[in-house]
Formats: sequence, structure tokens, C-alpha cells
Amino acid sequence: MPSTTTRATFGHVLTRPVFRELLATRVVAIAADVLRTVALSTAIFRSTGSPLLAALAFGLAFVPQAFTGVLFGPLTDRVRPRTLIVTTYLATGAATGLLGLVMPPTWVVLVVITLVGCLGPALNGTAGRLMADVLDGDAYVIGRSVMSMAMSFAQLGGLAFGGLAVAALGARDALLISAGAVLATAVAARLLLPDLPAAPGSGNVVRQGLSGTRQLLANRTTRVLLLTQWLPPAFVVGAESLIVSYALSRGFTTGAAGLMLAALPVGMIIGEFLVARFLGPDARRRAVPALIALLGVPLPGLAFALPVAACCTLLVASGAGFAYTLGVAAPFRDAVPEARRGQSFTVLSAGLMTAQGVGPALWGALAELVPIGHAIAAAGIVTALTAAALHPALRAAAAPRAPRPRGR
Repeated sequence: MPSTTTRATFGHVLTRPVFRELLATRVVAIAADVLRTVALSTAIFRSTGSPLLAALAFGLAFVPQAFTGVLFGPLTDRVRPRTLIVTTYLATGAATGLLGLVMPPTWVVLVVITLVGCLGPALNGTAGRLMADVLDGDAYVIGRSVMSMAMSFAQLGGLAFGGLAVAALGARDALLISAGAVLATAVAARLLLPDLPAAPGSGNVVRQGLSGTRQLLANRTTRVLLLTQWLPPAFVVGAESLIVSYALSRGFTTGAAGLMLAALPVGMIIGEFLVARFLGPDARRRAVPALIALLGVPLPGLAFALPVAACCTLLVASGAGFAYTLGVAAPFRDAVPEARRGQSFTVLSAGLMTAQGVGPALWGALAELVPIGHAIAAAGIVTALTAAALHPALRAAAAPRAPRPRGR
């Protein structure tokens, strides 16, 4: 089928002022969020000695996102993007600063983490809507790739700097640094981002959120594209959550476990760059099933007693498969109603966050019954089977469409 878009480049996307400012603020905010999570997890473990409570500091923010994303998704269309982004950053920065200044009991900290997590889908959905509004055609796909790679670098940097900051300054000072960075991001977003209009809308937000989500899932095209972006990450993130336990059970050092944990995001950065740089729009769409399979195929290798270097190589190869999302980004944008674009991206984000919470629970439970390497292998096999199962539906759902009119 002939291409309906002109191929964009990284340089072209980075010259777009609105995207450039959005990218900068998102990177700083992500790094600050990771620093906050490391600081809180460390502080909770030192004060309670409970690995479960420390783990909750990492994962509890994901729990409410499925509900808030569905129920309040229409707000991302009804509220001006800049207003919603700035308000979210201000609330997050204020909550983080309060924790650093007061350091309340653990249960209060966990409640605050949960409340901050409620803001995640709206922020992600608004960022997705803003990118779709300011980037045309293939530039949107390349912009998604640049944003994804930048956020991966921010997460890696936040983990590295977070550990050093907590060790050198303590958890409370690290929290104050995180709060200051997020508040500075709010000021930068207010000054740099344009005040784009909200989409017209009225009526009950919760009712509209539920009905809009039902419509997205009832439509075969959007349902297939949503499941394609939800299911593979759920399986692979579940496997990723077992990497540290796997490494320690194999007798590897803590440093080796850290290298294995970093291998997946490194592979994701490499895969995103190569697919965005060397494949055109149609080739990316056709490569989606193969790239999903690439996510899963290397993981069964961890069922064998391979050395650390081989394990890291397999994980880098698996991470490269995450580039499949570049092949479904434009079809999803084109398939959803423009007036509910923000809500659609919010539902997408809520599903991804839920996958990050459910996947580790499922595969962690499996690892209680079978060897950890076998549980990781099972996640890879299920991912590859998912690629085969989705292939026929994806050929129709990801087919190029005529671009929608830009006006609201």
C-alpha cells in the first residue's frame, strides 16, 4: 500500500519549538520522579526494615492510575494543556517538598505516593495530546521516538544520580532536590509552552470518561491498537521485575544484577533509534509483529546457566523490540476522534501503567512455583505467541489512513 506520509527526521522534529519545550520539561520531571522514588524507598526501608513497604514506594503510584485514567480522562481535552501540565507539576512538587520537610509516618508517605500517582494518566495523556496537535504526519512518530529515548535516559540518569544523592545527602535532602526540580519545571512549562485551547465539551466528566472508554474498546481498530500497546509490556515488565532475583539466585554480584537491569532500557534506546532512523512509515507498520516477537524470543535463553555478558546481550536484544510502538503510534492517533484525543491518550497511558503493576504480580507469583529463569522464559514465550495472535488483526488496524483535517 503506498505511503500516506512524508518521512520525518530527528532534526526536523527537534526544530519544532513546542515539542522542544515539552521534551525538556518532561525529561527533568521524569528524572525528579525517579529521584523521589529512590529517596522514599530508601527512607522507608531504613526506618521500617520492611522490603515490602520499600517496594510499595516503587509501585504504589501505579495502582490508582487505571481508575483515574478512565474516570477523569475527559479533563485532558476540556482543560487547556498548559494549565493541566503546570498544575500537575505544582501539585507533585509541593507534595514531594512536604515529604522532605516533615517526613511523616510510613503510612502517610504511602498515601501521598498514591495520590501523586493519580495525576499520572492526566499528565501523560495531555503530553500525548499536545504532541499529536503540534506534530504532523510522520513527525509525530519520530517525536514519540525522541520522547521515549529521552525519558529512558532520564530514568537511567535518575537512578544513577538518585543513588548517589541519597548516599551523599540523605533521603530528606534528596526529596527537597526532587521537589525543587519539579517546581522549576512547572515554572518553565508556564513560561515556555503555548496556551493552546481546550476542546469544547460539557456534561458529567466521569460519565463521559466511562462512555468514551467503552467506545474505544468497542471499536475493533482502537481495541486492537490498545491491546497491542498494553499486552507485550505487561509480559516483559513482569519478566524485568524478576531480573534482580534471578541474578542473585544465580550467584551473580549486585553490580551484575544492576547491569542486567539496565540492559532492557539500553536495548530500548538502541531499537527506537535504529527503527526511527532507518525505517520509513510503512516499513515500521509492517515490522510491528516481528518487533513484538523480538521482545519475547531472547528471554527463554535465561532459563539456561549463561554468563552475565550473555544474559545482558539477550536483554538488550529484547529491549530493542519495544521499538514496535513506533509502528502503531500513527495508526492509533489517526483512529481516535480528534475531539477526544486527550482522553484516548489518557486511557492508553492508564493501561500501560496498569500493565506495569499487574505484570510483575503475575510473573512474580509464577516464580514462586517454578524456577525464576523458567518464569522469565514463560514471559518471553507468551510475548512471542501474542505477536502471532495479533498479526492478522494488526494488518487491518495499522493500515495507513488518510490524514484527518487539522482544524478542531
